[in-house]
Order: sequence, then C-alpha cells, then structure tokens
Amino acid sequence: MKKLIAVTAAVLAISSPLTVLAMEHSGHAMEHKMTVAHEEVIDGVKATFKVQTMADAMKAMDMEMPKGVKETHHISVSFKDVRSGKALTEGAVTVKVQNPDKSAQTKELMGMHGHFGADFELSQKGKYGVMCKFQLKDGRTRQAKFWYTVK
Repeated sequence: MKKLIAVTAAVLAISSPLTVLAMEHSGHAMEHKMTVAHEEVIDGVKATFKVQTMADAMKAMDMEMPKGVKETHHISVSFKDVRSGKALTEGAVTVKVQNPDKSAQTKELMGMHGHFGADFELSQKGKYGVMCKFQLKDGRTRQAKFWYTVK
C-alpha cells in the first residue's frame, strides 16, 4: 500500500508541472518530448492523445526515477469541442492498452490541468493497441482506438 501511495504521489508530481511547462514554453525541447500519438474527431469532439516516457519526464524536471516505479510511459488525452474550440475537461475516461504479447492493462485516467492522464507499462518493443472509452459532460459515450509502436 505504501508503494502504491508513493507511486501515485510521484505520478502527480510528474504530471502537473509537465503540462504547465509544455504550455508555457512552447517551442522548447520540453514540448518535443511529448509526442502526439493520435488525433481523431468523434461525434463533435476532437481527442488528442499524447505519449511521453517517464524517463523524459523525470529528466525534464532534473530528477531521478523513483525506485519501484514499473510504469514506463504517461498517456494523456485532451478533448475539444469542434464547433467552439473550447476544452472539455469534465468527464470519465478509461484506457485499455493491449500489449504486444496480447496481455492488457486498463486504467481510469485522472483529470489534470486540461487533460486526462495515467501511467502505463510499455516496456516491450512492438505495437500496442490503445482503446479509449470516454463520457464527457454531455453524457454521450464515445470511443477511440489506435496503434502505438514502441521501438
């Protein structure tokens, strides 16, 4: 239980400052480390998925990776209303990742500074299937799917 609390605290410490830095320092190296993995419009909502390695996140903050952290990547998704361009920041988001060996991991993404995110273990090389189901404030359930390759 203590390990879970420590990992959760580390994730929150990593996620919050990175989002702010990426927004405030557009064009700098920090932003280039978080790549857009997939964008899609689903029923009037633009979903933008980004993937960042935990190592890059820790390096950007000049910190060492905490011991015992098995997650290797942070997956985040932000939503925008296509008509208004307004960010949609309220709702429930679940991501299931199918690993190259066909095992899977499923997590509820936390809302954080304009996006939803969680950490996943993407330690195997190969293609990962990312499936996202989300229900935003309008109550409609939407889905997005894409492949992400770890080299």
